[in-house]
Amino acid sequence: MSTSFSLALAGLVGLLPTLAVPSVLAAERCAVDDMDRKVCIEAPAARIATLSPGATELVYAAGAGEKVVAVVSHSDYPPAAKQVQSVGSHTRLDLEALVALKPDLLIGWTTGNPSEQVDKLEALGLTLFFIEPRDFEGVATAIERLALLFGTASEGDAVAAHFREGIAELARRYKDVAPVEVFYQVWDEPLMTVNDEHLIGKVLTLCGGRNVFGGLDRLVPRIDIEAVLASNPEVIIAGGMGEENPQWLTPWGTYEHLKAVKQDNLFFVPPSLIQRPTPRLLEGSQVVCEKLEQARARR
Repeated sequence: MSTSFSLALAGLVGLLPTLAVPSVLAAERCAVDDMDRKVCIEAPAARIATLSPGATELVYAAGAGEKVVAVVSHSDYPPAAKQVQSVGSHTRLDLEALVALKPDLLIGWTTGNPSEQVDKLEALGLTLFFIEPRDFEGVATAIERLALLFGTASEGDAVAAHFREGIAELARRYKDVAPVEVFYQVWDEPLMTVNDEHLIGKVLTLCGGRNVFGGLDRLVPRIDIEAVLASNPEVIIAGGMGEENPQWLTPWGTYEHLKAVKQDNLFFVPPSLIQRPTPRLLEGSQVVCEKLEQARARR
């Protein structure tokens, strides 16, 4: 750490005492984060920093977009987020830039932010609220909990209710459909997928999919091509490296004996719609369900 950065941090510590010691006279706002910690603030957060693209989307969804003063790279939705100052990536934060913006609440990623940097931020007295929804209800409650801390409950609660209703409708619609065996590719090198406990795995199940790697222990297990070939899925879904770049599907087309290739069931789903635990997961789920319906129709 540079001498100038150390001095800057030391000076800023004196500006942040109220973040560490809430007044007993204030009407606190408290919520439990996804690390099972009760986080309390004295007043609605007015200067918010988001430490993952998903957190950025959730804050905007909760009705507090105008309060966001810092984001990290790839915070590209909604478009307004691209105009907010970036303070590094979720894996390597620019602490000096972040602290200089004097946020009164930081929205962290439970397993995505580096612990040593998180520890430094907490040592400065900054308040962090960690989120990482693992199921559909977790997405809805994340919005509600954030809205409580932001003082935007009416907006956040409405978004959460719409999300719940949409997921419930999909569950009713696809409850009794014929199952479809699916391989979801979440990364290419190394080749990675998801199990049934992962939120993407839950989307597949919601749509009547049977995840061929759903029983593996890790949420995001590494696999090899041979394992995919042996499982012979009826559908392969990939997110690709960009919102309009289905290049990960191309290599699978060379395996002509695969059911997914024979039946033309290689499907691309824009990654931000399904790989971020935000309200847009409803749209992503609708797309996945439609793809699996196409596969059923091709039998």
